[in-house]
Amino acid sequence: MTTHQQTMNSIPTDIVCVDDYLSYTNKILPLPTLEYINGGVADDITLNKNTSSFKRISIYNRVLSDFSHAQIRSNLFSGDKKQELSSPILLAPVAHQSLVHDDGEMATAQAAHALDMPMVVSTLASKKIEDIANHTDKKWFQLYWQPNKEANLALIQRAINSGYSAIVITLDAGVNGLRNRAQRAGFTLPNNININLKNLPTSPAKPLNKGDSVILNGFMNDTPTLDDLKWLRQQTNLPLIAKGISHPDDAIAIKNIGFDGIIISNHGGRTLDTLPASIDMLPAIRKAVGADFTLLLDSGIRRGSDVFKAIALGANAVLVGRPQLWALATAGALGVAHMLKLLRDELEITMALAGCPTIKDINQRSIFRNDESLG
Repeated sequence: MTTHQQTMNSIPTDIVCVDDYLSYTNKILPLPTLEYINGGVADDITLNKNTSSFKRISIYNRVLSDFSHAQIRSNLFSGDKKQELSSPILLAPVAHQSLVHDDGEMATAQAAHALDMPMVVSTLASKKIEDIANHTDKKWFQLYWQPNKEANLALIQRAINSGYSAIVITLDAGVNGLRNRAQRAGFTLPNNININLKNLPTSPAKPLNKGDSVILNGFMNDTPTLDDLKWLRQQTNLPLIAKGISHPDDAIAIKNIGFDGIIISNHGGRTLDTLPASIDMLPAIRKAVGADFTLLLDSGIRRGSDVFKAIALGANAVLVGRPQLWALATAGALGVAHMLKLLRDELEITMALAGCPTIKDINQRSIFRNDESLG
């Protein structure tokens, strides 16, 4: 039986929050695939921090606010690159979605379109980026840097021709982290038409000298430098966003070369273990880049209240990763749309009870952390 045949035609009534999808996914997918999707790296320290750090932040209940003009729209970027979102929630780039559903990224795109939320499509999508683009209006393209500039240009041009409205370049995954859970479970990427890397150009491997490290002299030699990013900035007028930033100095450098935004991310705990949680890195990076620069955040978003907390600490919007696979595996496009609606509804309820009629009303005075006071 294929994964697609196992998905449900309706949403089970006991799924009332994002995490509820995981229990159904555990019944549908084989253990190796589950461990690949849900595992972090090494000892899962960062993976666990991503969610536990949100739980340490509390929200004030505020009253007496005027909700006559309430709305949850959010703006990203500035000037002629400005983009308005129906809510501050996007679908993060997630690779190989045909692992969990035959329709893969096509179904996810249909859900994004139904909820009017942007989808960031991965270079490692299991469907062609042109085909995915036909299923949703709001889409960004995520670029994994290729060893030669011509290949990068070709990918970007394909995205532009297909109507993608922003380019996200991932910088924090030059090599895979220590995916020990997937290794123990014996996970290997299936070699079939639904999973193969349809969007990647083929490039011959560069020869190594005797004694060279495959990691340090091989893989890392192909990762982009600041000069490469300057070159990339010159190739397109679309908004450019750097994903995988965890240090204020890197954020400043990227802002200074003309990028339009940054995604604060530890890759869902899948690159370097013991990295701080994304939400814990957010305040320092916001301080470093200033109030007007676009900051997004991923890793650990499981509730609408998490979206609220991220915005309170300085994010303009958030991206959701693993939950889209849980929902996709459970109920296809319907499941992903329902998952997104749950998060949006939870955000609205949180804003209502926290006395914040609009996204602009959410700020650090909306939350309480044990190491701080109102001052």
